[in-house]
Amino acid sequence: MANLGIINHLKINRKVDFGVYLDGQNLGEILMPKRYVSSDMKIGDTVEVIVYLDGEERLVATTEKPHGVVGDYAYLKVNKVDKIGAFCDMGLLKELLVPFSEQRVSMEEGKYYLVYIYIDPVTDRIVGSMKLDKFLDKDTSPLKVNELVDLIVWTQTDIGYKVIIDQQYLGVVYKNEVHQPLSNGQKVKGYVKKVREDGKVDLSLQELGHQKFDKVSEKILFILDKAGGKLPYHDKTDPEVITKIFGISKKTFKQSLGMLYKKREIEITPQGFNRPKK
Repeated sequence: MANLGIINHLKINRKVDFGVYLDGQNLGEILMPKRYVSSDMKIGDTVEVIVYLDGEERLVATTEKPHGVVGDYAYLKVNKVDKIGAFCDMGLLKELLVPFSEQRVSMEEGKYYLVYIYIDPVTDRIVGSMKLDKFLDKDTSPLKVNELVDLIVWTQTDIGYKVIIDQQYLGVVYKNEVHQPLSNGQKVKGYVKKVREDGKVDLSLQELGHQKFDKVSEKILFILDKAGGKLPYHDKTDPEVITKIFGISKKTFKQSLGMLYKKREIEITPQGFNRPKK
């Protein structure tokens, strides 16, 4: 079964001077223009394509790789704005329309925005929306504490960052959990910290529990050894310096040093910490 706006694997039915026709199954034959047909393609081959409606309401297939497909949240650049909305670069010859009615703020040419890509039920066209909330799944119960998830940064707030979890849920990374630069549209890995009764999800950019500290400890020891086995950082060091050097909070730094000290991996002095003398 072929679908608009997602990746399809379709068989080449026949060749014509201006391209090839693909077996679109439920959608009938679909033209793939000559510009996308490589010299080694032959009748019977299966090709990976995106299908959309062109300006004349005809089904067209392309081998271009989009920045997002239907069902995705994607960070896209506005190419132009006209009387019906903003047209964004989605990596295809065909631009993505975000109608004015689907804009939270007035979109401006040259700027980037996080949008949800979907099929307009009225026109059957692939369109975008900035009103992400209405597409997000409110049932976050499938998420588990300490689960590794993919995040897209939506926007910064007074308490931290709103993020999209696994292209499906809304979550929050609080300021005190952020120890690296973040920007709108950025993709990062994160961990589920808490799933609240009201469905809200708290996230951390660092793994929770002992596994987290094992990885942090490995990183600290790597930096220590690279510096020759001695570093001038301690419990009085400015937190911003700790974050800059190790990419972690000062609290996590102190906890990790304590664990390394108990394992006799390091010695702690008023001037910092170092590898034990053999």
